[in-house]
Amino acid sequence: MGQNQTGSRAYLFSIVLVAVLGGLLFGYDTAVISGAEKGLQAFFTGAGDFSYTDGIHGFTCASALIGCIIGSGISGFLATNLGRKKSLILAGILFFISALGSMNPEFLIFEHGVPTYSLLITFNIYRVIGGIGVGLASALCPMYIAEVAPSNIRGTLVSWNQFAIIFGQLVVYMVNFCIMGDHTNPIMEAIGQGVNRVLPESDPWTIATGWRYMFGSEAVPAGLFSILICFVPETPRYLVMAGQDSKALAILQKINGFKEGQKILDEIKNTVTEKTEKIFTYGVLVIFVGIMLSVFQQAVGINAVLYYAPRIFGDMGMENPMVQTVIMGIVNILFTLVAVFTVEKWGRKPLLITGSIGMAVGAFGVAVTFGTAGLEIITMISIMVYSASFMMSWGPICWVLISEIFPNTIRGVGVAIAVAFQWIFNWIVSASFVPMFNMQLNGDANFGHWFTYGLYGIICVLAAVFVWRLVPETKGKTLEDMTKLWKKE
Repeated sequence: MGQNQTGSRAYLFSIVLVAVLGGLLFGYDTAVISGAEKGLQAFFTGAGDFSYTDGIHGFTCASALIGCIIGSGISGFLATNLGRKKSLILAGILFFISALGSMNPEFLIFEHGVPTYSLLITFNIYRVIGGIGVGLASALCPMYIAEVAPSNIRGTLVSWNQFAIIFGQLVVYMVNFCIMGDHTNPIMEAIGQGVNRVLPESDPWTIATGWRYMFGSEAVPAGLFSILICFVPETPRYLVMAGQDSKALAILQKINGFKEGQKILDEIKNTVTEKTEKIFTYGVLVIFVGIMLSVFQQAVGINAVLYYAPRIFGDMGMENPMVQTVIMGIVNILFTLVAVFTVEKWGRKPLLITGSIGMAVGAFGVAVTFGTAGLEIITMISIMVYSASFMMSWGPICWVLISEIFPNTIRGVGVAIAVAFQWIFNWIVSASFVPMFNMQLNGDANFGHWFTYGLYGIICVLAAVFVWRLVPETKGKTLEDMTKLWKKE
């Protein structure tokens, strides 16, 4: 009886753990390309029917982002019409298909091991399919967790999703490292007009097989996620919108206890007047805040640092850039935990504002010191401060707020719009970083470095002002309170 009154934390944590696996897959899929891209480049460089240029390789490496934009864009429609759970099952299946298809794009159609233009298109289609899965998971996992979690620990539980994303990236770095073993990446030589050739001393195993195992390795966590998600319940908020009150009540009472479960059900029913409402029912401001949270999370430039960390540390003159990259990865994990354990004590806004200021200090530090002899250690510390400040603030807290701020009846569509903007700006920042970073002015090779990080620093300051003036504090509020909050605006 005692458990009936207080609810089962074990039950809650078990279903949240399954949803968090979606975050791990999100991190795994976006980072797997980092280990595989050189072998993949060497493989397609051997094609006889087209020239595999740097531009085509850049598109191939980023093709999953196209799927991410599509997946996040349709997530609201699927979440509202299929439900949160079925949409997550679909995401898991897409991850699984993408993993096996990217490993063996020749399957049933092409001759194995013969690179052609048609095979490249097929490979990219499989990567886009995986990207759709990432886009769905990036919107639906935080939404699912937010809708099953009690309000007093919701921020902490949603923050674990960001931890899982970063952890998934570290897992795939280790998996790629183990797959490589004693093998080495192919040695490429530029021969002009963005075309390269593979030098004869390159390791043939890496070109023919290594990259396949890296992509295929994702099938293991994807298969596990697809099976486990079948055993979690649909969210009570969706069940009420679908007219299944008794099922919703059973889940709410199992999580929150008998009395509290009934109370939460009554609150949900009071806010769900119909299955959905028009997107601007609660005004333009709530949509604007959701979009700008996503835009700032990417526009501060974090993915340029995460994706190109070895290149940045290499340009700083570090002997082994991978060592600094690994150190940064460990720092990122530790500071993500800071957010997980403080979000319910300090609140969302203080963490975001503090993180924005820390990032601005780090970015301006890089801008001022990059390329100056004797100041390399300050540059590296500045990058670490910048990255750590993001991980304790905008990394996890943005997902928490996006999953919370929209009223029940527009949450599916609101989250979808916000997350789609996140992926669009992810692509813009990732695509613009290298050209900006390499910019020169009157022969000054460091101009691009200070311009890029100076720009990111200014955006961090703007992000702090935006949070201070426009973002509401949601700590301790129920999801039903969001209806009242925005109705007042």
